[in-house]
Amino acid sequence: MSKIRFRYLPHTADIRFVSYGNTFKEAFENAVRALLNVMLDIKRISRENSKVGSINIKESARTKEDLVWYTLQDILSKVDEKGLKAFDFKIINIDEAKLKLSGKLFFKNTDKDYSLLEVKAITPHELKVEKAKKWRIHVLVDV
Repeated sequence: MSKIRFRYLPHTADIRFVSYGNTFKEAFENAVRALLNVMLDIKRISRENSKVGSINIKESARTKEDLVWYTLQDILSKVDEKGLKAFDFKIINIDEAKLKLSGKLFFKNTDKDYSLLEVKAITPHELKVEKAKKWRIHVLVDV
């Protein structure tokens, strides 16, 4: 696993980050963690002594960028709609050729408030997936 999972980058109005991974899957999971970390205090949630729940996430797309965008938007919607205290995401199966994935979003059942920022949307026009030595996913979050 890559040492640095994600890094937040300067932006004038919104939040921009890049996630890293030795594989597309790892960079993808780290992009979800970076998003959750904007919305919620994921470190405190993960230490919370309460029952862990999960929600299945399934997506398909025509491009890697769309697959990331659809998945991040789906997770954002589920966290917002259900008030989930989500703290992690694991891809169970990913088919990079067919651009399909299934995964699990993990959350804790607690009434404590771990909210940080309200995220409005994931901006698709600046989303970029690239591979150099490592995989990188660039994301702009509208807050």
